[in-house]
Amino acid sequence: MKLFNKRLTLLIVCLLSGFFMANGQDAPADVLTSGFHKGRRDAVREKLPNNSVAVFFSNPVRNRANDVDYIYHQDPDLYYLTGYREPHAVLLVFKNEQSGQNEEKYNEIFFVQEKNARAEMWTGRRLGDQGVKDKLAIQNTFNGSEFEKYQVDFQKFDKVLFFDFQNDVRDNPQDPADLFSLISQFKTKTGYQSNTANLGTEPQKNNLDVRGLNQIMSELRGIKTPEELDLIRKAVFISTVGQVEVMKAMKPGLSETEIQGIHEFVFKKYGSEYEGYPSIVGAGNNGCILHYIENHKPEIQSDEMILMDLGAEYHGYTADVTRTIPIDGKFSPEEKAIYDLVYKAQEEAIQMSKPGVSFGQLGKLAKDIINQGLVDLGIIESADTRHLYYPHGLSHHIGLDVHDKGTYANLEENMVITIEPGIYIPEGSKCDKKWWGIAVRIEDDILITQDGFELLSSFAPRTTEGIEAMMTQPSPLDQFRLPTLQGRKRK
Repeated sequence: MKLFNKRLTLLIVCLLSGFFMANGQDAPADVLTSGFHKGRRDAVREKLPNNSVAVFFSNPVRNRANDVDYIYHQDPDLYYLTGYREPHAVLLVFKNEQSGQNEEKYNEIFFVQEKNARAEMWTGRRLGDQGVKDKLAIQNTFNGSEFEKYQVDFQKFDKVLFFDFQNDVRDNPQDPADLFSLISQFKTKTGYQSNTANLGTEPQKNNLDVRGLNQIMSELRGIKTPEELDLIRKAVFISTVGQVEVMKAMKPGLSETEIQGIHEFVFKKYGSEYEGYPSIVGAGNNGCILHYIENHKPEIQSDEMILMDLGAEYHGYTADVTRTIPIDGKFSPEEKAIYDLVYKAQEEAIQMSKPGVSFGQLGKLAKDIINQGLVDLGIIESADTRHLYYPHGLSHHIGLDVHDKGTYANLEENMVITIEPGIYIPEGSKCDKKWWGIAVRIEDDILITQDGFELLSSFAPRTTEGIEAMMTQPSPLDQFRLPTLQGRKRK
């Protein structure tokens, strides 16, 4: 009987393995190539200090509730360097060539989750070590179970660079090669636990560096390559199409959730895998909450505006586009006054954008314009009045993260940044009540070119005139009707 069970198990595993090998891992044609990722590892290696190693861990799996996890999203740095999308992995990039036990030479090692046909039947296909070699062209790849015994003498390096741990990784006791185990083994190998008291002190008596890697990755990721720009352009265009379709479909009585759904349907229609961040769809006073993500207002009124800050993530790269539009298709005088002020600040900042200009200069320009405009409208007393009507910064990098890594001194060619001024006047503010509940943010994505900028998000109109004109256009959703949702009648 035991022999029969072993043979049956072997047969199931073989059949499942064959199934997954035959079906392969479907991938779009325009994903980043293994050559791109190798080039990024080489770029990291070039920036590393002599006699050092950089260590990158995958993102942890996050639990949503009970036995359901959130959809997995890879750590952007690890994806940037490998193209690997699975959890439970660690990458080592060495500055100098290393010699193995059999005198083989290598300058990187990658440990990944092992293939497991039974697990893949439930949670999806895995590349395994051989799949990574074949598809991602990282030849010195091993299963994660080999990391514990792999001989890496971290003590011999002048620096071991990594991002410090947040102690928020769950342990799966049945998996000795999960991320929790990989981190624990790394800590043992490096003496992390006994030396953490010295981290961040001068002089350091250990070689663990939890600061230097952020600077290296910011310098690299802040300047986009042609391959990255292609994906960013697509993510931005998809996001602007979503804005345009909502402008055409907007009418009083829609819910915030419906509007979010239209945007995200457009994203999916183009093959966008995720939203780049939780979608922000705030009508009326809800727009005054900068990161409002509840999006549950059931019926939006005709005298309100709606602020929509959404970005499609396309093959790893995210856009960040915001439009604010009137529900009834026509800006009121007060709405138009605030909107045009925000537009003026944004337009002048965009026109100022070019290499050599500092982020600080752009931010000050927009702030000064908004402050003077608020004075002219009688909302604040003077340009020096302290207020919270414009409480955030003007710009940030976008890329693999919506707030992408990058340096924040001067603009450089091939940076992609947002320009996003805003004015938010919540109910109860110390100004005339006619301004209450008005919230306007206009956010566009620009590429810094050799001598100026390119506006990537121009497909979605951003002037009051352009928005009003677009909102008169018919929508394919005008005739879309669903049956009434029936429920128990309340007494």
